[in-house]
Amino acid sequence: MNAIDLSLFVSRMESICVEMGVVLRRTAFSPNIKDRLDFSCALFDAQGGLCAQAAHIPVHLGSMAFAMADVVNRFDWQDGDTVILNDPFMGGTHLPDVTLITPVFVDAALQGFVVNRAHHANIGSDTPGSMPNSTTLEEEGIVISPRYLVKASIVDDAFCRELALRLGLLAPAVGSLPGGDLAAQFSANRVGRARLLALIDKMGVQAHAGALVELNRYGEALTRAALADLPKGTWHYTDVMDDDGQGNRDIRITVALTIDGNDMQVDFAGTASQVKGNINCPLAVTAAAVFYVLRCLLPTHTPACAGIFKPLKLAAPEGSLVHALPPAAVAAGNVETSMRIVDVMLGALQQALPGRIGAASQGTMNNVAMGARAVADQPRWDYYETLAGGMGADATGQGLSAVHSHMTNTLNTPVESVELHYPLRVRRYAIRRGSGGNGQYAGGDGLIREYEFLAQTEVSLLTERRRHGPPGLAGGEAGKPGMNLLNGKALPGKTAIRVQPGDRLVLETPGGGGYGRKSGN
Repeated sequence: MNAIDLSLFVSRMESICVEMGVVLRRTAFSPNIKDRLDFSCALFDAQGGLCAQAAHIPVHLGSMAFAMADVVNRFDWQDGDTVILNDPFMGGTHLPDVTLITPVFVDAALQGFVVNRAHHANIGSDTPGSMPNSTTLEEEGIVISPRYLVKASIVDDAFCRELALRLGLLAPAVGSLPGGDLAAQFSANRVGRARLLALIDKMGVQAHAGALVELNRYGEALTRAALADLPKGTWHYTDVMDDDGQGNRDIRITVALTIDGNDMQVDFAGTASQVKGNINCPLAVTAAAVFYVLRCLLPTHTPACAGIFKPLKLAAPEGSLVHALPPAAVAAGNVETSMRIVDVMLGALQQALPGRIGAASQGTMNNVAMGARAVADQPRWDYYETLAGGMGADATGQGLSAVHSHMTNTLNTPVESVELHYPLRVRRYAIRRGSGGNGQYAGGDGLIREYEFLAQTEVSLLTERRRHGPPGLAGGEAGKPGMNLLNGKALPGKTAIRVQPGDRLVLETPGGGGYGRKSGN
């Protein structure tokens, strides 16, 4: 396959993922999916190797790329199947992220899989928003180990009725799925399957299989070439999580990053043991963060495929914060610890590549979950969002302000959507001026988001960088830590509260670190 044909093949595969995402967004019901875009779509080959993805969410996509081979080997696949899962220790990330996997067959031969993952604000936790300050996995909601949702085109009605009951949804009709968002995910996979079949039909089965081999060879070659241009050596870096919400503070994450010719080894030996709180990371989430950093070192035209990760070797001690074992609580590991893993990876690379790596970005997703349980004639409601912050500055200029960075690629929910769907009023939504670290180039500023509650509400906060601001680089100052305030009084970074009508919650997100010494300092 020549370079032009390979480029066209990559674009065609990626376009399938993009269209899947459009279908999912347009048919979903919850603001979490249709407004925040908290979902991801990808294609995998028959062995579970990544073939293509849309520019969705790194923590979703990297964890799928790491875990899919194990998942697909569990089943005797048939045409018309769809498997569902959310178990963080069996291919998932945290329980709200529900994954659907659908195989693609041509003449009874398995050709690959279409996959999507989307965040559900209600996954059956007793705490509205399903992001509690938990200490065990079971507290976080319904655990779905990989299982058939649809088998040979027949929906598992018993499972769907049980799922609807536990989520407080109306019982689905026979042959139907519970809830609009799950149905939207299923529809996205149907479209992806149809488009992949059309592409294979146009190319031919053998040509498509050959193109996948060429794709992975090309991806691996790009990674090895990029690593060969980097200095050889081993670099160490350590940073800490603020706390786990259960009394443990300054929880260490340590990495040793080795570049040896055209290979990279990443070892998390020395990292703290898993903790009581829910900042523990399944290995798949840790791998996603490492994959993301590696991908940032590669040329922009590098295709998303399994081949680009072949030169990478990952080691993490079992039972550690970054390789947690069940029944560890993991709700915030996916969204908070993954961000700190990126920080320590980039901290090691800063030593290897001075001038090429920027200062730390906000280092948190600022998770806000809220809602109310069903009472009398009032239905349950659940809401969840992550908030943007400052990006770190680098040798080329200032950091961006009020953006999502690194492991998240979602949006903040528009104010109009929040106020339309929930008993909330957004009183303030603004740039947090001066929160970026000073330096030759200032870090980006965080943001301020203020909610007024119009009804009694339960709120869970899972936030980081409230004690330690994002570090600056090359003499630049750290960004300001974030702040959580209820009616003007400071709240911990991780907490659960019950608020009354008229109460106001303010989140001020961290600024990014500054780069270089400011003139005159």
